[in-house]
Amino acid sequence: MSGGAFSFSYPACRLVCGSQAALDAARARFDAMEPDDVRLAESSGWAARRTTLAAEESVAGVGTFRGRERRTITFAPSERPGWWIRRTDQPEQLDTAVDIANLWTSARNLVLRSGSPHNYLRMVEHIIALKGGLGLDDVVIKTNSGDPPLFDESSTPLVEAVRRAGIVETAADATYVTVKEPLAFSGRRGSFLLFIPDDGSRRLRLDVAISWNTIIGDQRVVFDVTPETFAYGAFARTNATHRQYLLAKTVGLLFADTRNLGYDKDNILIHGRRWYGTPRFPIEGTGKFLEPVWHRATLDLLAALSLTGPDRFVGTVVSYRAGHTDDCDAVRALYRNGLLSKA
Repeated sequence: MSGGAFSFSYPACRLVCGSQAALDAARARFDAMEPDDVRLAESSGWAARRTTLAAEESVAGVGTFRGRERRTITFAPSERPGWWIRRTDQPEQLDTAVDIANLWTSARNLVLRSGSPHNYLRMVEHIIALKGGLGLDDVVIKTNSGDPPLFDESSTPLVEAVRRAGIVETAADATYVTVKEPLAFSGRRGSFLLFIPDDGSRRLRLDVAISWNTIIGDQRVVFDVTPETFAYGAFARTNATHRQYLLAKTVGLLFADTRNLGYDKDNILIHGRRWYGTPRFPIEGTGKFLEPVWHRATLDLLAALSLTGPDRFVGTVVSYRAGHTDDCDAVRALYRNGLLSKA
């Protein structure tokens, strides 16, 4: 859907952290950007009751950090509220709740951990985003490694696995959280996040813009999070500059956080200042491809918003030039400062 016929404005927000001057300047740049794609819905499409899975379903792919080794994760039903990560190779450890309290690091990707330092799962954002994207409340993720699988179709195989397992309602009502008032977080490099309270619709709307000094340039999408819009965006791959790709394959082999041995020219979008590798999500007649911003919205930002434990996050979130650490610092601050309420 083209964005040219739509205009969006947001209220003044109380600044929780960062510089007001930097926020004002960044909001002016953001407001000057027209949406490239707008996908709105009358409802979230989520079930009114809590949901879990009807059966277990597994999916396998090349290891993100170990290259040729195959990795498998299994989605399984859960009677406990929330999402849980179970390392089957560490049976002495307890399951790790998918919750902001268990976020170990967000420096390059999200890593969740509890108990032993070995009881972790790396790059979980592409997995846990399904919680918010599909309205899937109660799940156990089983894995025998901290290294998740990587796919040429990004997170689409995970969505398909959940659909094969079947989402079913439980007897419990779904629970929701939202911010108490409009809030702003001003970050580094001219980034910001705005959180607007739910309007009573119990729906999540994302307005996400990025700005790169490569061929990616300025991109902005606005959409209501539904199973359909999430499945659409889940096809968007991680992007990396050609330099970052070469680093992962050479000097990066020496460092755990850059040893992305599973990366290849099919499962990530490689780009330079003036060229793309094999981009997706074209805007017809413009030469513009929205894969980077769709990935940022559905598989990065939505993952951070899924760290709300057993609750569904609702309201409107606006993101400009933000990244993993901005997202997670903001969600953590919402809890630390008592800025959330039940919706």
